[in-house]
Amino acid sequence: MLAKTSKLILKKKHKSKIVCLTAYSKNIAEEIDSYTDLILVGDSLGSVLYNFDTTRKVNLTMMIEHSKSVRKGVKKSLMIVDMPFNTYKNKSQALKNCKKVMKETKCDGIKLEGGKKIIDIVKHLVKFKIPVMGHIGIMPQSVRGKFKYKGKTNTEKNKLLKDSKSLEEAGVFAIVLECIERKLSKEITDSINIPTIGIGSSNFCDGQIMVTDDLLGLTDTKIKFVKKYADLKGSVKNAVKKFKLDVKKGSYPSIKYSY
Repeated sequence: MLAKTSKLILKKKHKSKIVCLTAYSKNIAEEIDSYTDLILVGDSLGSVLYNFDTTRKVNLTMMIEHSKSVRKGVKKSLMIVDMPFNTYKNKSQALKNCKKVMKETKCDGIKLEGGKKIIDIVKHLVKFKIPVMGHIGIMPQSVRGKFKYKGKTNTEKNKLLKDSKSLEEAGVFAIVLECIERKLSKEITDSINIPTIGIGSSNFCDGQIMVTDDLLGLTDTKIKFVKKYADLKGSVKNAVKKFKLDVKKGSYPSIKYSY
């Protein structure tokens, strides 16, 4: 599994931009699967689906059940699952929980947030053939207060460069760069031999990921890097209004829609 996942992603470095989106259910997964290289079952489902104010409230059971649903809709893309907060505090806990996720969801890999602090955990997982994707920059499981982009100071810059190199050496197959200053994103991408997947981190990254609900206009987010490619919220409202009118007029269900 580790070799397969790594090979599929690594071969795209500097050759083809990697397209990544999130999915939390079979219905969305099967619609995006033809266009994506990687589908992430993100712990962002906490805010998108459950209205949590932090991803810290997402638990392992939620991630597993949503991932099972997504798996049914994925045929082509690699499916990666976020390990939620407090499920990889040490090597033994991380291995136990990651094995459980891999087995029950049949995913192609897992994603962990962190740099230097989790290097030993990453090495341990890779040793047991578990494909790991890294995540540095803004890390929602660690953030307190407002999100602020990273890489403004030399201290942040040096830390992120060291973290990315350390993660590569530990064996991750790719790294998500979240809200990292554009020049630093380029420097990180150029300095490592594994792909970087950007979210709010410029087009210098080897690929991009977005929350699908944001892309489709199903959320009201005002985040700077979010580009809405559709207005499904408006489409839903229009469809429901039409349904209401048909019901009120008695024109639905007509003979065509009746037994």
